[in-house]
Amino acid sequence: MNAGETAAVVKANAYGLGAERVSQALANEGTRTFFVAQAEEGVTVRAALGPGPEICVFGGHMDGDAPLIKDANLIPVINSIDQLLRHIEALPSQPFGIQLDTGMNRLGMESGEWSAVRDIALSQTPRLLMSHLACADEPQHGMNAFQRQTFRQMTDGIEAPRSLAATGGTLLGSDYHFDMTRPGIGLYGGLPFVDAQPVVTLSIPVIQVREVNPGESVGYGNSWVARVPGKIATISAGYADGIIRAMGPKAHVWAGETRCKIVGRISMDLIGVDVSSVKDMPDKVELLGPHQSIDSLADVAGTIGYEILTSLGNRYARRYIGP
Repeated sequence: MNAGETAAVVKANAYGLGAERVSQALANEGTRTFFVAQAEEGVTVRAALGPGPEICVFGGHMDGDAPLIKDANLIPVINSIDQLLRHIEALPSQPFGIQLDTGMNRLGMESGEWSAVRDIALSQTPRLLMSHLACADEPQHGMNAFQRQTFRQMTDGIEAPRSLAATGGTLLGSDYHFDMTRPGIGLYGGLPFVDAQPVVTLSIPVIQVREVNPGESVGYGNSWVARVPGKIATISAGYADGIIRAMGPKAHVWAGETRCKIVGRISMDLIGVDVSSVKDMPDKVELLGPHQSIDSLADVAGTIGYEILTSLGNRYARRYIGP
């Protein structure tokens, strides 16, 4: 790990986009350190990248992980005294990192735990000391400075590389960068990186277009009834593909340059769309892409862009543009 390094978070199948291809593309651009959530994910990324890049596991060394960690040459980020002892006993020569809890109360050693095992851990020369910010998407939140100060108190004077910032922390400025930043959602076109370019386009095939008359309903439960004559397209996707059912009453798709409202209930495999204003009906409509970002869609679903991406189902054919 190099000072000033930018690592890449590719957990959850690279946020739903395909860990193998995404990791390979990032490695081709010079990324040398990758983060996953679980050892099993690390095995997948190692198979895609081969030897060389470092692959760190946020979840640390869980019971039963030793063969995976050893065979795939993973770096578990140790979260507790139990994990530290398990790792040293099972894989004494295998590198590891340390996660410290600076106030989020999610993962990592608290100050007292760290004090108890600090000398033992440092004698093994950890590859990384890291923590995670709870409120980085709110730049003015006082928790950010508090966690940064706590992290410094727990790590100042230690020679091991340090990392505090994911995407939001990276945007807080150089005081949060330390030796390594770990962007995740920012790599995939999401907030809080407002200047992120769209990374994902989701186009959904149109199965059928029909005319509807006033008083006719669309979909289950008669939840939408036509007031005027119109046209309805039935598109080939639904909640089985990760399209959140609750977004139906507020969501839209794009048919070319025309914004079209979803009508009726989103069902398992099918969605109705009002295409009455579309002059030249395309074969596919856009749910994600240049017209609608992951966070715009998340707003109407009452969620966040992370959930939109990681919910993308396996039935979508994923096509990659670029090397």
